[in-house]
Amino acid sequence: MEKIKVGIIGCGKISGIYMENCRKFAELELAACADLDLSRAREQAERYGIPRVCTVEELLGDPDIAIVINLTIPAAHAEVCLKALEAGKHVYVEKPLAVTREDGQAILEAARRRGLLVGSAPETFFGAGIQTALKLIEGGAIGRPVSATAFMMSRGHEHWHPDPEFYYAKGGGPMFDMGPYYLTALIQLLGPIRRIAGITGKALAERTITSEKKRGQRVPVEVPTHVAGTLEFAQGAIATLITSFDVFGGSTLPPLEIHGTEGTLLVPDPNTFGGPVKYRRLGTTEWTEAPLLPGYAENSRGIGPADMAAALLRGRPHRASGELAYHVLEAMWGFHDSSDSGRFYEMQSTCTPPAPLPADLKPYHLD
Repeated sequence: MEKIKVGIIGCGKISGIYMENCRKFAELELAACADLDLSRAREQAERYGIPRVCTVEELLGDPDIAIVINLTIPAAHAEVCLKALEAGKHVYVEKPLAVTREDGQAILEAARRRGLLVGSAPETFFGAGIQTALKLIEGGAIGRPVSATAFMMSRGHEHWHPDPEFYYAKGGGPMFDMGPYYLTALIQLLGPIRRIAGITGKALAERTITSEKKRGQRVPVEVPTHVAGTLEFAQGAIATLITSFDVFGGSTLPPLEIHGTEGTLLVPDPNTFGGPVKYRRLGTTEWTEAPLLPGYAENSRGIGPADMAAALLRGRPHRASGELAYHVLEAMWGFHDSSDSGRFYEMQSTCTPPAPLPADLKPYHLD
């Protein structure tokens, strides 16, 4: 079948799973990779059989590459996305879409002006876990959704990540790091957000790295590391969301629950593609585990760019859209703005929840 050539900019830790999976999707041909550190790009190219290593400028100047997958650090997302769009490339970027709402709007406007597509992670909502939960909600398994709870409780990343500094700099923190998974899943299941009330805090003024390579280095904490709040959705449901790097003794809170007029749905960790989906109907005492829909239960990062390529080939909308990513970006800032002002944050953007995946997809095809 016809393939779309893609190039990856940014060959850090997250790039490996994209490079591995780009080789599996029928719609994609991974043609090149680039990084400011060319030795790192060469290492990844050799490991994953990528035919060409080049500078960022060379990759953007290649007329055969149609989609740029931007895997740079969050602070560079907007700059690289805008350069790729200026070069006439469609763009798929790791989460978040950008660090600021202004940069996010600039990316969407540049894409509209040039007739190009923008997409963004997270793409875990394509996974069998959330797709199964969506089917149950749409099928009335828990009645009308009225509320949700979502918890991402963590001690932070300095104990395992080789370069954790950016998690505590502008554009970092638990909301901007992990919030996109939870917010995207909630939007997929409940629709767009109307308003937000939030409170933010910070347990430590600095962190000490305990992972190797930088063990003992101290990192200033420039962003809130505990973000809690409430969301009201346009259809009326209310959700509680906490994202935290300040949970040092572990937590037993469930990642995501949806409560409806006829029951409760337990949704897997939205940072995964699979996981058990369980529901309990009103009047029953036992949980029922739903069989997962066929599809993507394993780590399938790369499915977002593949869906974008399929959309280009077939003339349909892509699911991990820039509008969805911007709605998530605005919501993340909404928690912070609400905390700073002591008032509700009223959302200015909206989006259409992604279409469910067809039930009859062949593995690694997105027809």
